[in-house]
Amino acid sequence: ALPFKILKDLGGAPWSLMVFHCQASAVTIYISLYASIAFLAFIIIDRYLQDCHTLRSLRLQEVGFARLLSLVVWLLLLLIMVPNMALPIQHVKEQRYLSCSSLKTDISLHWHALTIFLCTALFVNASAAVLISSGLALKRLLGSRKDPKLWVHARQVARSVTAVAFAYILSFVPYHVVRTPYTLTQTKVITDCHTKKQLFLGKESTLLLSVLHLCFDPLLCFYLYSPFRQTLRQMFSSCRRQKCMYDSRCEYNGGVSYCYNEFTGD
Repeated sequence: ALPFKILKDLGGAPWSLMVFHCQASAVTIYISLYASIAFLAFIIIDRYLQDCHTLRSLRLQEVGFARLLSLVVWLLLLLIMVPNMALPIQHVKEQRYLSCSSLKTDISLHWHALTIFLCTALFVNASAAVLISSGLALKRLLGSRKDPKLWVHARQVARSVTAVAFAYILSFVPYHVVRTPYTLTQTKVITDCHTKKQLFLGKESTLLLSVLHLCFDPLLCFYLYSPFRQTLRQMFSSCRRQKCMYDSRCEYNGGVSYCYNEFTGD
């Protein structure tokens, strides 16, 4: 979806591609954005619960509960977002630059505004969970300063918790501060041209920060979540073993490799 958005914003995309981006691919960007926010909040909460060691926290960390949460998040996002793809659009004269809101009918604009406010509510709740979990985790870590041995490790963990919380705030808060008033320009509540232009530029620049965060999410998961690291390491070690087994069945003669496949059965 990102290449489509870049081409559309630069005015280099054909008309049909710009319409497709407004109606479909742009929606996938926002689905990915809010799924990333929700799952990042779950990971941060999970890290805090790992230190609690209470019966309730252990139940919340069960695989079945994690799968249920994932299912709820995806169903909720699809229920909110997919109607933006399905609702009818109106015909607009072809032009070099296209505002997606100009394609929407009245009912589509109202649903779009509702979508933004629902997603903002999701973000506010996720942010509260992130900040509370990070604050409680830092409080617990800072409490180990009296023990020099524990403090060496706790200080490193405290730095990582602070860095993740700061990156979360920097990446997502500015976008949501601008997003709500920008939505009011799309629904024609704000009509001043200068204000609309400033809000559009602010929305696009802050959205860039959020999208960059999405691109680095796999690295963040690798850094934060040990089961994810273990899964990746097992996957790569399995690939290396298969490559070694393949190489062991190959003979090299005069720079030419001769490989033999082994078959079992009749």
